[in-house]
Amino acid sequence: MSFAKDSKLQIIEKEIDDADCAIAFLSGLLHACGTITKNSEGLRLDIVTDFKEVFTFVNDLTNKLYGRQLSLEISDDYIINKTTYYRIKFPIDISIQLLKDCSLIPPSGELSFVSEIDGNLVADDEGKKNFIKGAYVGCATSSIRLSELGSQLPTTGYHVEFSSHKQEFLQGLQGLLEYFNITSKIVTRKKLFVLYLKDSEAIKDLLALVGAEQSVLDLADEMAKRDLRNTVNRQVNCINANINKTVEASIKQIHAINFINKKIGLESLPEDLQEVAVLRLANPQESMDELLKLSTIKLTKSGLNHRFRRIIKIADLLKDD
Repeated sequence: MSFAKDSKLQIIEKEIDDADCAIAFLSGLLHACGTITKNSEGLRLDIVTDFKEVFTFVNDLTNKLYGRQLSLEISDDYIINKTTYYRIKFPIDISIQLLKDCSLIPPSGELSFVSEIDGNLVADDEGKKNFIKGAYVGCATSSIRLSELGSQLPTTGYHVEFSSHKQEFLQGLQGLLEYFNITSKIVTRKKLFVLYLKDSEAIKDLLALVGAEQSVLDLADEMAKRDLRNTVNRQVNCINANINKTVEASIKQIHAINFINKKIGLESLPEDLQEVAVLRLANPQESMDELLKLSTIKLTKSGLNHRFRRIIKIADLLKDD
């Protein structure tokens, strides 16, 4: 199950008993994924979604508010990119009333969605929260993937977005998020407007706001895992870099020593250089620290490095002769 869908399930697990909060939720949901059609029978309101679990939740709300049941349909027309879409159908006799209650059509009853969010529906904090919940359930998606601690599979960044054809709706939603100190941005992508959050802390705040507490914990756990994995990777990279430096230095030193030995013999070197030359030849893979431990004379790491630099310089001079 995707991260976004799991968080949506957590939202709809909790009943909404207050009528005003229920209307605010439905308004956010219908702004996000509602459609209006008109036929010979009249005006009909539908929800088109790939999240069929929302049907039972919305059906219960509608039954409490209007005493009516909804229907759920699926059609081949709604299978896009291997994703199945469902149509939740509201009875025609309550569609107009619901649209008016959610401030989704003009007072004249004209067949068009009002894109702006009605300030009366989100006048208090609970109204704002429930509208955001409805919008989240209706059109939020996420690229977040939860990983196992030991997994070496690549993980994506932190990203949650709301997409819509209605810019005013997303601008209003952005304002509601800002009210709760959650920063988001809006961009245009093809024919859609997209409101997105990429900051992990902002996403956690959003999840907490809409009541997806388990997803907050899951995201915090994922952040800790990724931070640990990154720390381990940095340490491994550092160790590997040090190993590579040790190997490269050792090869350079051994080449210089062998060249001197072939050219003039190691016995021609000063005694202090002979010792470190023999020490290196006997321990080609050891680091400088290990060589210091093996040395029979008192040397510092700086002193040992200095002697190897002298050996390399002698070899370079011999090559120039």
